[in-house]
Amino acid sequence: MQCKAFLTIGYYLPSIPMPQSGAGVSPVLWIILICASSVSIAADTHAPTLQGDRYKKLVPFHPAAQFIIGATFNYPHLGTPVEEIFENDFQVLTPGNAFKQTAVHPRPGVWGWKKADAMVAYAKEHGYAMRLHAPISPQCSAWAEEDHRRPAELLQNLEEYVAGICDRYKSEDHIRWIDVVNETITRDGEWFGPKPGVGKWQNPWTQIGFDQSHRLRPPIYIKRTFEIANKHGPHLKLLFNQHGGMEKPMWDKAKATVDYLRESDTRIDGVGWQAHVSSGWEKIPGNMQSLDRLIRWTHARDLEFHVTENTVWMDDPRTGTQESQAATFRAIVTKLAEHSKQGVVVWNVWQLCDSHIQRPQKKGTMFDTSFHPKQSYYAVQDALRHYSEAAKQ
Repeated sequence: MQCKAFLTIGYYLPSIPMPQSGAGVSPVLWIILICASSVSIAADTHAPTLQGDRYKKLVPFHPAAQFIIGATFNYPHLGTPVEEIFENDFQVLTPGNAFKQTAVHPRPGVWGWKKADAMVAYAKEHGYAMRLHAPISPQCSAWAEEDHRRPAELLQNLEEYVAGICDRYKSEDHIRWIDVVNETITRDGEWFGPKPGVGKWQNPWTQIGFDQSHRLRPPIYIKRTFEIANKHGPHLKLLFNQHGGMEKPMWDKAKATVDYLRESDTRIDGVGWQAHVSSGWEKIPGNMQSLDRLIRWTHARDLEFHVTENTVWMDDPRTGTQESQAATFRAIVTKLAEHSKQGVVVWNVWQLCDSHIQRPQKKGTMFDTSFHPKQSYYAVQDALRHYSEAAKQ
């Protein structure tokens, strides 16, 4: 009797007691239960076997590549099927939270390197390139958020954190990029600043002050963070990372900030977009055209363009289907591939499984909670295949 017929059954039977005499369980039913249990357990502890070429075969990483693909998973997911999925498909890793200030430098004099060191060692052992998602951003420590912090102590804390990360990993050649600042501007084009209290999504770093000598009045912390990263991490490519959609006021100010850095001879190597979008995003008039213009603008300044955090939320019951999610993922990846002839483009999918991401109810990743691929996986695979075939011509 074969057990394969039960692979799609979602039951999990962690233990099945032996039948007692007269319990009424037939030998055939007993075998069926054992088969279902063993297959379910196997499905829960191993990544699925997928059809077609894996991503890293279609778009292999090498240092001079124009089109680079990568993915994010977190320290707690080492040793899970997500790690196996990553190893089968990717060669560029962005650990999710291990390098953020909340983990590494929660307050002055206190450092926590366990998770960060483990992810660096893991990537090095497997020959992966890395991006450090370690920005000066709203993902800061509660200490920095406290309302009584003075500008001088905030600046010192910022400098310690950025220099500390860059110095610790300056000999690790496989670490290629770092998100220097993140989420600096609101969707309506204002500088993102602090809020009363702690534990809120806020950006205390603007309290350090503003450059009043420039018409943009940029927060001092932005340029200073790039300067520190350049001094202590000369081997790293420095990225300006921004959230949101394609809101014009936000990107106009982001572009002006990038130009401000370049005008002041401050090194910057790339622009990143956190593409947390809803399914059907590519169908909204103007979105794809704005993304196209943003990539062209970036490449015109000889900068790399990164999609640093791509999720596609299935949060609208009218459009939140696997089919529509797949179409959105595919549209973004295809657009990046189109621009790879003009400059470096990077696509990084943010988390690999619906149960390992914030807002799991929105099902924003390419694998479901049982680690099985959704239509999105194969849609991206098809887009990468088209890119690979065209590149060979």
